[in-house]
Amino acid sequence: MPRRIIKKYMPDPKKLQEQKSLRFLGKLLDDPGLLHLTRRSVATAFMVGIFCAFIPVPFQMVLAAAGAMLLHCNLPISVGLVWITNPVTMPVMFYGTYLVGAWILGVEAKPMPDELTLEWLGQLLNDAWIPLYLGSVIIGIMMAILSNIGIRLLWRWHVSKSWNRRKRRMLILPEKKQDIDEE
Repeated sequence: MPRRIIKKYMPDPKKLQEQKSLRFLGKLLDDPGLLHLTRRSVATAFMVGIFCAFIPVPFQMVLAAAGAMLLHCNLPISVGLVWITNPVTMPVMFYGTYLVGAWILGVEAKPMPDELTLEWLGQLLNDAWIPLYLGSVIIGIMMAILSNIGIRLLWRWHVSKSWNRRKRRMLILPEKKQDIDEE
């Protein structure tokens, strides 16, 4: 993966430990695995972040941070991926997970109204929280597994491509050197 690009946006470990708002985490921030950029760390961070993004709870970022600490994966990536669910994408994502949960439970799903109101949302949550959470967990697990596999394959492809490019350069360089020596 393009490590240099990701590293530009990664926080400095010492600055994280000096943050007053993060002092309650204490020794947990000393884990070097929380900021590593390895294939396993990034793929697991994607898995944690995307799973947490699909769970309709407040403080998803805290949940993602706890998951990253528990699984020793990249903390900033897992927390940042929670923002997949934002005010624009949230209604569509959670309504889709609700439909999946209703389908699995065999419950008739309520149609989405023409105009989204807080009253409709409150009624939907009151009536349909079980299908919503069931669908969210199932879709969250599926998307987390797919993202983990996808990141591992993408990372492997990128490394393989880099190695092949290096091999080609190493093969071309001796030929050019011979051409220069012959002149």
